[in-house]
Amino acid sequence: MHKRKLGGMLMLMAFLLSACSGLGLSNNLNTISFSKTADEAKAGGTVTYGYTSPFQGLFEPAFFEGDDDSNVLDFITEAMFTVEDDLTTVPNIASWQESEDHTVFTFSIKPGVRWHNGDELTVEDWKFALETIASPDYTGSRYYSVEMIKGVEDYHSGKAKEISGIKVIDPYRLRITVNAARVNTIDNLWPYPMNKKYYSGVAVKDMPESDQVRKNPIGIGPFEVTQIQPGELVEMKRFDHYHRGKALLDAVVYKVVDPESLSPQFKEGMIDIGTVPRDNFAAIKDLDNIEVLQSPELSYEYIGFKFGHWDDVTQQNIMDNPKFADKRLRKAMYYALDRQGIINKFSNGLGTLIETPVPSTSWAKIAGSEINTYPYHPELARSLLDEAGYVDMDGDGLREDPKGAKFIIHYDAMNGSKTSAPRTQAILQNWREVGLDVQLNGGSLKELNTFYEAVENDDPSVELFNGVWGLASDPDPSGLWRSSDLWNYSRWYSTRSEELIREGVGTKSYDKEHRKQVYYEWQKLINEEVPMIFFAERANITAVNHRLQGVRVNAISNIVEPQKWWIKDID
Repeated sequence: MHKRKLGGMLMLMAFLLSACSGLGLSNNLNTISFSKTADEAKAGGTVTYGYTSPFQGLFEPAFFEGDDDSNVLDFITEAMFTVEDDLTTVPNIASWQESEDHTVFTFSIKPGVRWHNGDELTVEDWKFALETIASPDYTGSRYYSVEMIKGVEDYHSGKAKEISGIKVIDPYRLRITVNAARVNTIDNLWPYPMNKKYYSGVAVKDMPESDQVRKNPIGIGPFEVTQIQPGELVEMKRFDHYHRGKALLDAVVYKVVDPESLSPQFKEGMIDIGTVPRDNFAAIKDLDNIEVLQSPELSYEYIGFKFGHWDDVTQQNIMDNPKFADKRLRKAMYYALDRQGIINKFSNGLGTLIETPVPSTSWAKIAGSEINTYPYHPELARSLLDEAGYVDMDGDGLREDPKGAKFIIHYDAMNGSKTSAPRTQAILQNWREVGLDVQLNGGSLKELNTFYEAVENDDPSVELFNGVWGLASDPDPSGLWRSSDLWNYSRWYSTRSEELIREGVGTKSYDKEHRKQVYYEWQKLINEEVPMIFFAERANITAVNHRLQGVRVNAISNIVEPQKWWIKDID
């Protein structure tokens, strides 16, 4: 449930610049823009995609971390299989046959698919990608997507030089054997190849900083990179040997735009398409030359408690921070937040409150009547804090901890929009009103990359943090919630949670009703334990210039089949 973008197969860090949900959306996950039946698509022209945060420049699916890089990858890469608008996984470049015991998958890939450098795609490239992620020297966070393969554990630990569960039959066929039957093997299996020849001589540990990733990335998608200005601009041209046929556009420019200039640039036609941050929505929605497309987004905003740290040696989360051990404190902080009021004031009302990390569009979403809803209730928050021993002992209006010591909580959040600072202050004020001294860590908001570096590396000063997770079509919590998940940034786990996560992908869960009940129980557990405060479910708001045709958005991305985009003459 932790993956999004690039066909919905990957996990990433979305962030607070995106638009929240609550827009009265229908259940239709696919919105098709302005192309009319009578219109004839025309070839040629350049389109500019605007984004409001500098990109990191990790232009390889195995290493990227956020929407900032994923947007580029959506133009230049393509997966072996993909996710449809209805969130089902289907063949793309690869089709497969599954053994009766669900442990052996034989994949056949389409011949004649070309990399941007002219090499033909073979299953060796896919095998190379799987080996890269399984390598002991891999520094990314996609290990979950190969760990089910037989022999990967020995390969990852350095005990084996080959992965026993991967066998190349011929250049176009690959057999993968997994450790055990899992109902969502295809949903979780890594689907992106890496050009083995292109990375020849580059050690896995050096790949994230290599020219192949940073300066001259290649893929098999409809557009190829021609120029990169780090953090600012990526220019792409049509790849004429794309396996689905030439794209209609000549080129795409991916441009980083200051949030303050987003609306003027859309108005002047300097940007053709882009995701609209929440606080830009009001300024953009009424522009005469812009169509606003809305789609449910598989993501949620949360406030996470730090329960411990990640141990690189054991590859495990260690729960060794007792600060938030008392569940009553965590619940009190939940009740103290006026989440809807904050959404209304700072996000144009664009948000739907949630209490679990399963998206509302999922078949596994539990009904609100079966769980706690944590409405804004400051009196209940005060009562829980009193009960837990957090009381004001010196009369300054702020509570001490149960031992009588001064109690301060450090809070981290990201900058990036004009409402970031006042919104954060409103959150801190809510907690202060119930007597909790929650202070902005370091005295200021952090830039996106600095924020995630501190959170991911468990900077000791990070205690409470505001982030967003993108999700996948499948509700499996693996990747974000287990003791072995690096991206479990809160570092919380429990024995029962681990048991339910395993059961949710076990053989009994081939019965969908059984699997649904497992995830209902898991959500009840998470809802009661409050390992994080679930703030709101989000949606994607995309602005598109009327001249750009063929755009459609869904729950996975707003860059869907960009080879079909084209430019219409506007009088």
